[in-house]
Amino acid sequence: MAIVAKGEKKAADLTTFRRWFILILVSAGSSTIYGPAYLKQAFYDAQKSALGLSNTQIGALLGAYAITATICYLPSGLVADRVRMRTLCSTGFVLTAALTFWYAMLPSYGTLLLIFVAMGITTILLWWGCRYKLVRLISAENEYSRNIGISYGFYGLAGFLAGLVGTWVLARAAGDAAGAFRTFLLFYAVLILLLGVLAFVMIPKFEGEIGSVRSAKQVLVDTGRALTNPVVLITAVTVFFVYFYYTGVNYATTYLTYLGADATLNNILSVLRQYGVTLFAGPVFGALAFRAKKPSRVIWIGSLIAAAGIAVLAIVPVPGLLPAGTGLILSVALIGVALGFIANGVFGIVSSQLTEGKVPLAAFGAATGVVSLVGFLPDTFSSTWFGSIIDKADAAGNEGAAYPQIFWILVGSAVVASACALLLNRYVRANQATLDARYEAAQALAAGESAEPEPVNA
Repeated sequence: MAIVAKGEKKAADLTTFRRWFILILVSAGSSTIYGPAYLKQAFYDAQKSALGLSNTQIGALLGAYAITATICYLPSGLVADRVRMRTLCSTGFVLTAALTFWYAMLPSYGTLLLIFVAMGITTILLWWGCRYKLVRLISAENEYSRNIGISYGFYGLAGFLAGLVGTWVLARAAGDAAGAFRTFLLFYAVLILLLGVLAFVMIPKFEGEIGSVRSAKQVLVDTGRALTNPVVLITAVTVFFVYFYYTGVNYATTYLTYLGADATLNNILSVLRQYGVTLFAGPVFGALAFRAKKPSRVIWIGSLIAAAGIAVLAIVPVPGLLPAGTGLILSVALIGVALGFIANGVFGIVSSQLTEGKVPLAAFGAATGVVSLVGFLPDTFSSTWFGSIIDKADAAGNEGAAYPQIFWILVGSAVVASACALLLNRYVRANQATLDARYEAAQALAAGESAEPEPVNA
């Protein structure tokens, strides 16, 4: 039963400006709030140099964050059901800003581990459930799919602009890498703090945002049921391997450092690959999946293309394969950006296998929880693993030799991702009638329950 509070608003009660402002705020925020934790994805060398850490330690920081995040994914839904979006969103922003200010002091490695664990709590336990719920709260029923697509566009734009600022700051370092990196972190901290203030001012109390909520026991029961659904399991494993190579292709631009690329060029390419291509990759792959009517088909083909591209990077050291010097750097850079486009596009549609497999709306929350829990696990170990491979090669005097090994691992991941998507495609095709019948039954049951008399704001 929804709780009615004085001053509660519906989407229709908000002005067009306010709805658009909230959409842009939460979309840009969903990119910005995770920026400090994931700086290694676009500014690996700058972070490593400024903090004075090894490749293994840089990877361990993200691993600490990811382990905390993994623990927080499921309970984040419980928190989002019980706390006002205005409070949750603004608190997540403000606390993350405070941690980023602390991070900007460039403390010791042990303190950094503590900061990254705390960021896992503020960005996942507190903030993870805000974006999708807020987009839904400001949208009419038939507007949600459009608005969430627009949201991804603002997500990419915000990350791209923040990345360009970082590139400009680091390019003006004049030999002071630590000072430049500190300035960039302070920029992030102020920006996130501003988003927190705007969230508290602009996000209203929404009608029905706190209502009938599931208990922790119900969440566990729903999760258990999701774990027995083959569609959910195959999708979760597919997301795991897609996410593995999606994040792993970041090492293509890190590899450029060993090939002699300029640091500023490297940063620009990293930002372009990480955020710039998101502006186009999502819509393009979304359109392809819609046209194919089977997202899994686009996923398995896209993953195979990615595997081929990564394999080219793995054999770059072969003499005569690619032009030497500047030509080699440009060739690797172009391949890296192209791989970023493909990986971003595939990752953007990979969770849509749940709808392809007819997972009903009533089970969708638990299904996405399982997919998030399994799918983002590579963050808990891949950076540490790859960092240790690089450190061992460097220690042995074979600088750059680790990258072909890393790329072959990513090739294997892309191939497995392709096989998983193909498996889902075949499973759905073989069980279409059963899946359709179960879906219709679940929808009818949900419709019957919602037909019972309810308060208008339930």
